[in-house]
Amino acid sequence: MSDWPEGRNGGPDERYGRGSASPQPEGARAMPHVRRRPAPPQSAPRIPPQQGQGYDGYGETPGYDSGYNTGQVYGGGQGGGGQGGGRRGGGDSGYVQSRPAPNWGRRIKVGVLTLVVVVLAVSVGTYFWADGKLKREVDLSKVIDRPSEGDGTNYLVVGSDSREGMTAEDKKKLHTGSAEGKRTDSMMILHDGSNGPTLISLPRDSNVEIPSFVGSESGKKFAGTGRTTKLNAAYAEDGPELLVRTVEFNTGLHIDHYVEIGFGGFAGIVDAIGGVEMDIPKAFKDKKSGADFQAGKQTLNGEQSLAFVRTRYAFAGSDLDRTKNQQKFLAALASQTATPSTILNPFKLYPTMSAGLDTLIVDKDMSLWSLGNMFFAMKGVTGGEGTSMNIPLTGQSVNGNLVWDKDKVKQLVEQLKNDEKVTVKGS
Repeated sequence: MSDWPEGRNGGPDERYGRGSASPQPEGARAMPHVRRRPAPPQSAPRIPPQQGQGYDGYGETPGYDSGYNTGQVYGGGQGGGGQGGGRRGGGDSGYVQSRPAPNWGRRIKVGVLTLVVVVLAVSVGTYFWADGKLKREVDLSKVIDRPSEGDGTNYLVVGSDSREGMTAEDKKKLHTGSAEGKRTDSMMILHDGSNGPTLISLPRDSNVEIPSFVGSESGKKFAGTGRTTKLNAAYAEDGPELLVRTVEFNTGLHIDHYVEIGFGGFAGIVDAIGGVEMDIPKAFKDKKSGADFQAGKQTLNGEQSLAFVRTRYAFAGSDLDRTKNQQKFLAALASQTATPSTILNPFKLYPTMSAGLDTLIVDKDMSLWSLGNMFFAMKGVTGGEGTSMNIPLTGQSVNGNLVWDKDKVKQLVEQLKNDEKVTVKGS
């Protein structure tokens, strides 16, 4: 029995009814303006048409995918879309994929966190790198009969004529000579306290008494005999430990840390930062140091800087004038090094630190933090509350050596111990 309506037998030429034998779907033949839409992937859920969306009153057979458009493409923005929840806008012939708005707050937080992690990693790496370069060779525990500690921190800063690591060409270029061993070319006490830093130069030709001491290598005790000599002879006799012992004995001031730098490291630091600008008030020359300077502002390289701080024969005050130039130069070096352009620039920071740390000798208790504090205290010497001076002298001499004014030195030391404002005037 036929299910077709009366008068329709479903023959091959029949053009009506769903049983047409034409290879083209009837909907496409009856509605040629409807474009065929590709079938959705198997994984996509099928969305059944809404009632009334079929044609000629026929609905879709459940479970049957005809593969051609059901008429939904002409929905007014309410019909079900394709994959991903896309929606059609009115009159648009394509699908617009909706995307969530970017979460800028989260992105900023992630960016900041990443930056902090990188900065911390670099900082920690730099700390251990620099800490490993420090030569902690001076053992202040070997110093006997030490004065009591006071307020603030006292550094004994020593510039030595060590030629360690220098080639013959370096020695010739820097006019250092080729003497074996090392001697102190400059000695200073830097006090860092609440009333500002104070830098006190100790002339190498100061007449001092060598006290009893314990040999840094032998461990043998040598009794004091009351003999006097130049201050730098203490260093030559038994190194940094005896120098600290001699300074403490003759001043009564406790030395907390010892810092020494040689010729090569000094010149290397200056070259690493691109030179140090100095204002030289009067032209001078010195064949022994290699100095040859005109008056006025100029930028000194490493070789010129070393000549500047070593010159003494060109000045009427000899070693006293030299110590003043040394103070002036070290303060300028610190001020021009402790700047954002150096600290935040790895191409300047690492060469500068490397040049200094390679030849820097410190005491066993020195930390990078203490070394940094010393550096910034040196920077503050010429500004604000800072003070620089030579140790007070009497104007007399013993065997050509400079004699300290004991009363003024005592007053100066008391002010430093109590971390008071320094009122004593130096020479």
